Amino acid sequence: MDDVDEVDMSKKRKKRILAKVVWYFLIIPWLKHLYANKYHTKMMRWHAEERKKDGMLQLPADVAQLRNIDRKYTKFASETRNVRFGLSTDGMNPFGDMSSRHNTWPVALCVYNLSSRLCIKRKYMMIPLIIQGPRQSGNNIDVYLKSLVEDLVELWTNGIQV
Repeated sequence: MDDVDEVDMSKKRKKRILAKVVWYFLIIPWLKHLYANKYHTKMMRWHAEERKKDGMLQLPADVAQLRNIDRKYTKFASETRNVRFGLSTDGMNPFGDMSSRHNTWPVALCVYNLSSRLCIKRKYMMIPLIIQGPRQSGNNIDVYLKSLVEDLVELWTNGIQV
């Protein structure tokens, strides 16, 4: 009788399939909260009002790509309150074990409107997306970024009122 029970139990056990999990934190409420404070609102205009424009690369806002965006989208560049973002990601193994079957890919969103002293502070950086799973994101990262890209497109086309 015990042998039959063991056989039945082994048939019921199924191998678990590892899946990716995506954690998405909304960026629009974060931006509204950032602009709700007068000090933060003033600091978000720093790149246009107080930055040295001496042609030297001193801040993320000084890079050629952002100058090209300003030339191409003059309406966007003319409004000093518009937010310039930097997006980056890199995978890591949170357990430090090279043979681990788990990866974590945080996606960081940095605000380039701020001074170099502020743009690296935790308060002004956001991790809107965390991708966790058995393998690297690889070529499918666009699938995981879809929600974030939709919010960024919403901000670009319609903006938000604070």
